[in-house]
Order: sequence, then C-alpha cells, then structure tokens
Amino acid sequence: MGVNALARLNADVLSQPHLSTVVFMMGINDIGWPGEKAITPGDKEPTADDILVGYQQIIDRVHAAGVRILGATLTPFMDTNIGKPTEGYYTPEKEKIRLAVNQWIRTGGRFDGVIDFDKVLEDPARPGHIRSNYDCGDHLHPNDAGYSAMASAVDINQFLKR
Repeated sequence: MGVNALARLNADVLSQPHLSTVVFMMGINDIGWPGEKAITPGDKEPTADDILVGYQQIIDRVHAAGVRILGATLTPFMDTNIGKPTEGYYTPEKEKIRLAVNQWIRTGGRFDGVIDFDKVLEDPARPGHIRSNYDCGDHLHPNDAGYSAMASAVDINQFLKR
C-alpha cells in the first residue's frame, strides 16, 4: 500500500540535512495488511525473512551514507481489527513473524542500537497485547500515555555515540 520504504529512503530520510542517526521502526503494516479480508485479501503474506531482507538493505544504505541507525522493535498488535471489515490484519501466524523480526532486531547485531518499544507497550499479563492503559482503542496504536512511555524508554545516549 503506497511506495515502499526502500524507494522513499533517499528522499524521506537520507536527504535530510545534518542527519546523524535514524530511528527505524517499520514493518507491522507489511506483516498485517497482506491477507486481511477487505483491502488486501489476495496479497501474499510475507515471511520474517522477507521483512529482514528489506531491513538489511535499508541498514546497508543508511550505513553507506555514514549515518547511524537504531532499530525499534515492532509493538504488540493482537486483536487488531477483530470484528471489523479489515479483520485478518492480526493472525497467530503474523504474530510469529512479528516475534521473529523483533528477535532479529534485538540480537541480529546489524543495528547500531536497539529501542525496545515492544517491551514498553506489551501487557505482561497478556503477551502479544498492548497494555490497555497504552491502547488508543484499536489494539495497534498507542494513546498519549503509550507514546509518552515510548519516549521515556529512549536512551538519549544512543544518539550521542559515534
């Protein structure tokens, strides 16, 4: 849906003046939209490897520009769009993809640092769900309190390293 990140990277990111660090959080829509019922029912669902190939290309291009890149984990999305025309955005199979991508972000060693938004927003009593006090109501996007918690989780020192 729309122009992909690889095609937009130069114009949207790398062309910005005085760029030193990129925070990269992308992929939940790439996982969620394919195969949902109303908009993209026939689209092929990606694998974790499909997502990670794109990540590695972006990391390589950002590094080639002499810029640091911090990877941000994908946040919980269980029950997103349940009972709506766009049901199918979340499935247990898609959750496995999200978990595999997050594991790679945390341990793959390709990013210059990691911001673990998944751990910030996930409900410890209900793995895979966003905490109810951080949920805007769609089970995907944080509310103001969730975004505040995400901001508080960012270690500013990751931006100061060279």
